[in-house]
Amino acid sequence: MGEPAGLAAIYQHLHENPELSFDETATAALVAAELDRCGFDTTTGVGVTGVVGVLRNGPGPTVLLRADMDALPVEEQTGLAYASTARATDPHGRDVPVMHACGHDMHVTCLIGASRSLALDRDAWSGTLVVVFQPAEELGTGARAMIEDGVFDRFPRPDVVLGQHVSPLPAGTIGLRSGPAFAASDALRITVHGRGGHGSRPEVTIDPIVIGASIVTRLQTIVSREVAGTDVAVLTVGAFHAGFKENIIPDSAELSLSVRTFEAGVRDRVLAAIHRVAAGEAAAGGAIREPDVVLVESFPAVVNSSASTDRVRQAFTTAFGTDTLVDPGLVTGSEDVGLLASAAGAECVYWLLGGADPSHFAAAQSTAEVLSTVRDLPSNHSPLFAPTIEPTLTNGVATLTTAALAWLAPPGR
Repeated sequence: MGEPAGLAAIYQHLHENPELSFDETATAALVAAELDRCGFDTTTGVGVTGVVGVLRNGPGPTVLLRADMDALPVEEQTGLAYASTARATDPHGRDVPVMHACGHDMHVTCLIGASRSLALDRDAWSGTLVVVFQPAEELGTGARAMIEDGVFDRFPRPDVVLGQHVSPLPAGTIGLRSGPAFAASDALRITVHGRGGHGSRPEVTIDPIVIGASIVTRLQTIVSREVAGTDVAVLTVGAFHAGFKENIIPDSAELSLSVRTFEAGVRDRVLAAIHRVAAGEAAAGGAIREPDVVLVESFPAVVNSSASTDRVRQAFTTAFGTDTLVDPGLVTGSEDVGLLASAAGAECVYWLLGGADPSHFAAAQSTAEVLSTVRDLPSNHSPLFAPTIEPTLTNGVATLTTAALAWLAPPGR
């Protein structure tokens, strides 16, 4: 197989060659080669394109480390020498740019590094290490695909699921909290049914674009007027598609929504309000029938077990010092890693890995000032998002390794 590549080179290669959800074939092949080199029992094609590596090293707990692999349909604007110029066909048949705008290339590289480190240091631990490189996190369906493909029937069932997500926190910082950590996610599609016709004669049509625009406006009042200020909900209309030509009123319009919540009661209230608003605005606009409101995807909040989080926090504090740890508060981004933990009957600990250039935070004197600075930096899913390679890579390998060793038993125990 030749000499193993340096982690920075792997990261730059992955960043320059991103792949969309369930198309992560080249990424999976790279991962499998790395795991084979380290002595893992490696299986590809789990949940379509997922990779699972198992390293048995005597008696002890089973620890699962997870990274996601997929990229986004975003056109990169970072100007980096290794910036992506890739394009691909999305699930709707559209030609789109592709970028690792969420940092999954960093996740993959850090887990490769942790796999190398733990494989080389087998005298320091006993137990079973399972590494999962998951597809399609951006669709919210990758973890479920691996579960439905029998990941916990075919491979050792873990005692704990551990993972991390790179963020605009300063590199060297770890964002860790107990309890609800990442929001539940629901994606919905609303289709408004009108009656098309010539743009010069709107009076003989029922314009779905006008109805759709009214729905977009009214949806904004759900969070501001129906959710208590002490609760958390985010509702975003991320796409609005209708028509093809300026002088043709189309028959239909389609809206795509994203909803993030932490509490089941808040989620139920928001989803019910979406149905009510869509139906009400369609009726007010004279739509030929009620709109279709379809739940496209859904996965629950990531909840960090209190006891397990304390265990990881202690390990991080011992290894890196108290100053490296911050409580990031509730993260309204979402993650499907919690599905893996739930399906395995295991506890979950998931943290934020700082990836921003520390020089941006030179003037910050408190956690509040750090978090304020974060809001001014390009965030995940931005075409400008680009973690600084070092010390992010080194820290990311160290956090995964340290967290795993907090469970894996010392030899002879």
